[in-house]
Amino acid sequence: MFATRAASMLLRRSVVTSSTATATSAVRNGIATNSTNSIRFMSSSDDVATFDLTGSFETYNLETAPNNTIDMTKDELLSHFELMYTMRRMEITCDNEYKSRAIRGFCHLYDGQEAVATGINSAFDLEDSWITSYRCHCTALARGGSVAKVLAELFGNVDGQTKGKGGSMHFYNKAHNFYGGQGIVGAQVPVGLGLAFANHYNATPGKDMQVAIACYGDGAANQGQIWESANMASLWNLPMIFCIENNHYGMGTSMDRHSSHSDYYKMGNHIPGVRIDGMNVLAVKEGMRFVKDYVGGGNGPMYVEMMTYRYHGHSMSDPGTTYRNREEIALTRSTRDPLEFVKRTLIDAGFADAEQIKETEKRIRKEVAAQVKVAKASTPPTVEKDLFEFVYSSDGGKEQNEFPPHIRMPDFQKSKYY
Repeated sequence: MFATRAASMLLRRSVVTSSTATATSAVRNGIATNSTNSIRFMSSSDDVATFDLTGSFETYNLETAPNNTIDMTKDELLSHFELMYTMRRMEITCDNEYKSRAIRGFCHLYDGQEAVATGINSAFDLEDSWITSYRCHCTALARGGSVAKVLAELFGNVDGQTKGKGGSMHFYNKAHNFYGGQGIVGAQVPVGLGLAFANHYNATPGKDMQVAIACYGDGAANQGQIWESANMASLWNLPMIFCIENNHYGMGTSMDRHSSHSDYYKMGNHIPGVRIDGMNVLAVKEGMRFVKDYVGGGNGPMYVEMMTYRYHGHSMSDPGTTYRNREEIALTRSTRDPLEFVKRTLIDAGFADAEQIKETEKRIRKEVAAQVKVAKASTPPTVEKDLFEFVYSSDGGKEQNEFPPHIRMPDFQKSKYY
């Protein structure tokens, strides 16, 4: 009785087919068939393999499109797998630590969507600006973070990526132009617009601009602040990418129940768009290469819809099975899992065998476990030294850790931590 429209599509499209029309339809509905999620390996040399991406893209208001093939070296593909597997192990660790109450508060996990962050990161330069939603652990990892810093932040410790002050929803890395997660739904998009404006303003005449991307979910896609940002981006021809990570559920509401327009890549009206198979890291990489070249070349903003899926519920407080059934989740894992896709890609290209992949997974599991111990060895921020640091800027004539008199302090006698 829990079979949603997405679940029924999953079941209907689990039959192996071979036509491009069926492949495109599967991408449109976010449910790739075995054929669209299979490894369409074309050719290889010792170090480079070519893969077919036919059916991985749909475009809107565009005369050009991403390429239907992509060349990958062994080192590139292995690095994508290692990053994605580290993301998966890190998020599984977060799940376990949350259940043991070592992590508290809000916690939104990214497992199932690893190909999106990995593919975007591989197509971008470090000078490109990136801001995303509160589901930001893995983006922080891809953008210069470490498992130890991510977990220390979630534990509320001073060695965390934002010194234990941000928590799960607020990771930043200015050196890598990662401007964090936003705790308010959709609030990252106007900030991303400001980053795009800065990139446009600081661009060197005659050269491509650095781009800015704001990632948000399908549940945020109809917010007014996003429409206003799109209008401004189009008016000023800014290098802005509106990226919808469509995991099919806005919290616990399926997209067919919360949006009258479910072709999110067409939401920009006259702004062009592209829909990408977000479970295929190769498709995401090639698609975002195309988008970056288009937007950075002075052609104005673009909408991007990543068709993906989250395995966990909306957050750790959501079991994720009251509005979708376990059969849907299991079928997605068995037919569309982004990590299994990369494993098969490595094997089909002759870059690795099953035993080598198992050894890599074993090594990464050990590395993640070791970094969790490092994160736990850190300590929470202190009131005297850390609490007020960065309230004032370093060049504002005041000490950075000076107590601002307008801040109301907690009553330590009533706090269970003191």
